[in-house]
Amino acid sequence: MKISIIGAGGLVGSCAAYAIQCGGIAREIALLDVNQEMAVGQALDLQHGSPSVADQRIVGGGYEHIADSDVICITAGLRRKPDESRLDLINRNTDLFVQIVRDVKAAGPKSSAIVLVVSNPVDVLTYVAAQMLDLPADQVIGLGTQLDTIRFCSLIAAQLNAPPTQTKALILGEHGDSMVPIWSSATVGGLPLDKFPGWNATMANDLFTRTRGSGAEVIKRKGGAGFAVGIAIRDVFDAIALDRRCILPVSSVQRGCYGIRDVALSVPTVVGRTGVINQLEIDLWPKEVQGIRASGGALKKTLDIVLPRIA
Repeated sequence: MKISIIGAGGLVGSCAAYAIQCGGIAREIALLDVNQEMAVGQALDLQHGSPSVADQRIVGGGYEHIADSDVICITAGLRRKPDESRLDLINRNTDLFVQIVRDVKAAGPKSSAIVLVVSNPVDVLTYVAAQMLDLPADQVIGLGTQLDTIRFCSLIAAQLNAPPTQTKALILGEHGDSMVPIWSSATVGGLPLDKFPGWNATMANDLFTRTRGSGAEVIKRKGGAGFAVGIAIRDVFDAIALDRRCILPVSSVQRGCYGIRDVALSVPTVVGRTGVINQLEIDLWPKEVQGIRASGGALKKTLDIVLPRIA
């Protein structure tokens, strides 16, 4: 299993490469970046640690690695400039992303390749990639709310002094302002969250507010998120590489789940070697379903502005 990471010279791409290296599942990790010297340097640094981790080939370079890659992970993106509007940033990132996708197509990816989109706005760009690539839409996956979900679980666990690995709760919808917390199925150690010792309803709003602002908080404190997003990317990669058929909150083009179509967002999604195996419409509280549908509406408005740029 070979994964190529585009944008691996940056914080997110390099953290993803390190997390995947530590997972020990990939046979080869290729680091690609517009700054190829940086990509080669990152690869060399990771390679030096390989004797203590796994028997892997770790290389740096360019799009020559795409043709034999099983998973192509796109992490490249631009940061917001001072006084720049959200839409201006979306337009700039879309223009960059469109060029990357064109370069990927020109490199001739395998017909079985899975494309994992991490660049933001991830739901919009996942839809763009699915439209542009000559691959089935089920082979194009966005990281979606997987990162938000593990952040959410970590904060709930910390609040309750509970084991993080036994804390289960989902964020669905958009990876952005309209994300939706799914309290209806949240558990700790298999117990309903609202039955767990120490839980009270007033915590809910505070925990979700902190989750939604977690990315901005990390950026403010250290300049950008890296470690957790690298772990989130590894979660998706492992599900693909091992055909685990995990249920993950990842973004994909919707075909009717909760009445949503023609937009990419996160619903409970079965992920395996062929990409999206199924999208699950599980029973949720009515207000949660309304929130997911509102996410779809908000994303469609952005798509209406962005899609003319890829024509």
